[in-house]
Amino acid sequence: MKYQSTRGEAPILEFGDVLLAGLAVDGGLYMPSELPEIGQADLRAFANLPYTEVATRVLAPFVAPSIDEDSLGRMVEEAYATFRHPDVVPITELPSEGVNDHHIVELHWGPTFSFKDVALQLLGRLFEHELERRATSVTVVGATSGDTGSAAIEACRDREGIELVMLHPRGRISEVQRRQMTTVASSNIHNVSIDGTFDDCQDLVKAMFADSSFRQQRRLAAVNSINWARVAAQTVYYFTTGTQLGGGERQTSFCVPTGNFGNILAGYIAAQMGLPVDRLIIASNHNDILTRTHLSGLMEIEQVIPSTSPAMDIQVSSNFERLLFDLSDREAAWLRTAMQDFRANGQLPLSEALITRLRNIFDADRASELEVEETIADVHSATGQFIDPHTAVAVSVARRLEAGSSPIAIMSTAHPAKFGDVVQDATGVAPAQPEEIKDLYGRTESCTDLPNELNAIMEFVSSATNA
Repeated sequence: MKYQSTRGEAPILEFGDVLLAGLAVDGGLYMPSELPEIGQADLRAFANLPYTEVATRVLAPFVAPSIDEDSLGRMVEEAYATFRHPDVVPITELPSEGVNDHHIVELHWGPTFSFKDVALQLLGRLFEHELERRATSVTVVGATSGDTGSAAIEACRDREGIELVMLHPRGRISEVQRRQMTTVASSNIHNVSIDGTFDDCQDLVKAMFADSSFRQQRRLAAVNSINWARVAAQTVYYFTTGTQLGGGERQTSFCVPTGNFGNILAGYIAAQMGLPVDRLIIASNHNDILTRTHLSGLMEIEQVIPSTSPAMDIQVSSNFERLLFDLSDREAAWLRTAMQDFRANGQLPLSEALITRLRNIFDADRASELEVEETIADVHSATGQFIDPHTAVAVSVARRLEAGSSPIAIMSTAHPAKFGDVVQDATGVAPAQPEEIKDLYGRTESCTDLPNELNAIMEFVSSATNA
């Protein structure tokens, strides 16, 4: 498998190099030069196989020849042994009054109770494997809107050859999300709060990667979904869900609470690989750049307004670049100029051909804060089940955008206890807190507050990783 940059001016790499590089040196994101195909026989088999077996089969072509299938299988088994549910990603039915069957895909049974664990528990092991093979080390830098940080820290803590620096926007994530990061007492973990938004944090990370001398000196590696391995690992639960609901032949629709676009992009990749997919539904909160893009054909940055679903409080969805690359028939030269203009001017108009291709598989809608609250209350009243506000965004949107007869799989991306105050305000009942979350409140936090300034962040990274 070979990988190319969406902007066309970076070297073509194999998986091991892409894993450690993260962001391409031309500022683009790596994509496979071609996608492996999953045939009907495999799809039918997936419906009855353990999650780990499906993961190994789906991911093996992506990591070859850098990692052999036996080594991959071992790392997959170790990664998902950390999950609290035997199915890894279980599916429950959600009563629906519409024409479509609704199902909740519970992605939050990992160590930090977030869907990010699905990819990052594997990513930490892939990093360690590759670093040991090369006898080298890396400084992993990341930005989080809430859940990536804790999942990355849990995956990388105490691992040989890895120093991790995680940036989060001060005051814009939940207390549980913050404490899951700042109470980890491992010497290779360094938390930084930034006076700004998630987009600011993400821009700082990309700027560090764009500084070639700093990147080489610190041996930077990425843990955000700019790292292709994250997206690849997330394709697996689309295959397990789609084949369980449709037997590998019937189409399934997926409604995904969407911020940085990595999760729903994984669904698109699975569809391109052969999974029968009807619609991919982008579910936004009021920070709705992707929904507005889908409706108008113009991607335009607006102000980020804090919400009860902070992982979606984003105006620059990095992984949308990968989709535009694929939908434009991989026109890297056009995309390179378009993305540069977008960051300079805050606008990117899509051609009629591009917006038509986008709408051929994607739908999009938004949910207001009031609709999120009402949906959390309604689901609890009807089923006794708690859902977090990100999942509520998706449930609300799925109920409005029903079409056709395919079942709709609603991706539940976080455990409700991570947003206990929001859930309690909506239902009048506090969701039960797992012991791991209860324990956070008695532990000491460690975090450095820094301004939204690149030099200050780079100085911190240098000093922290030299300690």
